[in-house]
Amino acid sequence: MATKKKSGRKPSAAFMKPMTLSAALGEVIGTKPIPRTEVTKKLWAYIKKNGLQDKKNKRMIHADDALRPVFGKPLVNMFEMTKLVSKHLK
Repeated sequence: MATKKKSGRKPSAAFMKPMTLSAALGEVIGTKPIPRTEVTKKLWAYIKKNGLQDKKNKRMIHADDALRPVFGKPLVNMFEMTKLVSKHLK
């Protein structure tokens, strides 16, 4: 018997709209326009793949040479990261 699934929150259209990435951010996660949610996913994948999270405090991210132009500083926390990255999206 098929039961109708209650739909939860609908994703905001603004979050799903493909964004144009800056050159600095494009260097890290690719240059094609993608939604903001995908930008965050790809950034986290990059951070984990390159072991950029602080060992003791996982909320802190060490910027490597590729991320430094995006963040503008060598160390950011994960909440600050989304704010800094939004400056690189149009």
